[in-house]
Amino acid sequence: MAVHRASEQKPLPLGPGARMNARVIFALVLVALALWTASSFLPPLIWATILAIALWPLYLKFATRFMAGPSASAAFVFTVVIALILVTPISLAVFTIAQQSDMLIDWLKRAREGGVEVPDWVARLPIAAESMDQWWRANLSDPKAATAWMKTLNADNVSDLFTTFGTQLIHRLFLLFFSLLALYALLRSGRAVAGRVLETCDRLFGEAGEGLVEKMVDATRATVNGTVLVAVGEGLAIGVAYFVAGVPNALTFLIFTTAFAMIPFGAWLAFTAASIVTISEGGSGVAAAGVFLWGSIVMLAGDHFVWPWLVSGSARLPFLLAFVGIFGGLTAFGLVGLFVGPVIMAALLAMWREWIFRPVHTA
Repeated sequence: MAVHRASEQKPLPLGPGARMNARVIFALVLVALALWTASSFLPPLIWATILAIALWPLYLKFATRFMAGPSASAAFVFTVVIALILVTPISLAVFTIAQQSDMLIDWLKRAREGGVEVPDWVARLPIAAESMDQWWRANLSDPKAATAWMKTLNADNVSDLFTTFGTQLIHRLFLLFFSLLALYALLRSGRAVAGRVLETCDRLFGEAGEGLVEKMVDATRATVNGTVLVAVGEGLAIGVAYFVAGVPNALTFLIFTTAFAMIPFGAWLAFTAASIVTISEGGSGVAAAGVFLWGSIVMLAGDHFVWPWLVSGSARLPFLLAFVGIFGGLTAFGLVGLFVGPVIMAALLAMWREWIFRPVHTA
């Protein structure tokens, strides 16, 4: 006698709306997992993307003029050139620091054993020379006072500092290498990557998505170009003061100032060090003060007026939005925020103009 079983009911398929929601949730979870996995490499990837966007027109000109057009070999050669441009100032800075490290350790040892006499340049300081002389005699000329003052600056701590610096330097160099590797990959496959990004934006947001991407690209290129132009201008303007004031190794300080001008407050350290070196090497206190004063004027004008104006003009951003994007991005995201901030503001402005106030064409 056959036993008839009730036919098993298959689960009902999800409707189109439920399937779309499931896909969106799965995609968001997958993107979150990918970002979490790659979190350690996100900063160099962002830097590589910024460089690729900013340098793409220059790369096309380079590949067309010196190579057989855009190709893997052209991308490799161009990446090597960019690496040399980036690594040369870093190498000079590391070499200079390495040269001075032994001298600093020896100076600390001698200060602990016999104190440090007041140098001649203290008397030539244009401001507070007498107060500086009294402080030096009370804290550094007497061996006991010098030892007490430099308890936290002994040679062992300085050695540990340079060891930590070396470890961090190796880590940063690895991230720089990875960023250059990513830059090569983006340049080699730039057209394909750009096409996929535009296609994705078109499918997600329609025609307005492509306009949004264009605004972000324009803002990225404007920020990078503005940063480089302002840094070179500031370095050359301050460099003139180095030669006029007779700063020792003026050309080296000019290179450092130009390179460090791309880093927030970097140029301030460069021309302040130039002023101190000028006095310590027997130069005029008035000349040293003039270098510092001129450097301050150039940096204040360049960073707070010229730079935001260049970025706002090239990226078609209002001056206020460019200013907030640059310095707000620096506060929120660190150094990379100098470029990410204006891009965010440009995207916000493009979305506001194109998506909300986009004219409606009636038949």
